[in-house]
Amino acid sequence: QVQLVESGGGLVQAGGSLSLSCAASGSIFRVYSMGWYRQAPGKQRELVATITRAGSTNYADSVKGRFTIARDNANNTVSLQMNSLKPEDTDVYYCNADLFTSVLSRTSSIYWGKGTLVTVSS
Repeated sequence: QVQLVESGGGLVQAGGSLSLSCAASGSIFRVYSMGWYRQAPGKQRELVATITRAGSTNYADSVKGRFTIARDNANNTVSLQMNSLKPEDTDVYYCNADLFTSVLSRTSSIYWGKGTLVTVSS
């Protein structure tokens, strides 16, 4: 069993900052990519940022220069530092991990956290 647990969401004024964290635990052999996605009610979940095990990052155009993703491979954690927040960043943010649960696994699987709400007031 694998669990991803996010923390750090909350309410912040426009222009402010928040930091999100996510920890993966359970039956994990190796975590490959990790990432953050967000979803507003009635909309599709969209990519915010991803990071590979080697540290290569990818950001949505809407957050480039404002958000920074980082990870700790030893502890299977990923973080998202969000600066210069805008009201349009208001969403539920989900942590994601692509991982192998066993050395015998032939394919990796994608796991999701339950989400944490970020609200940016104008």
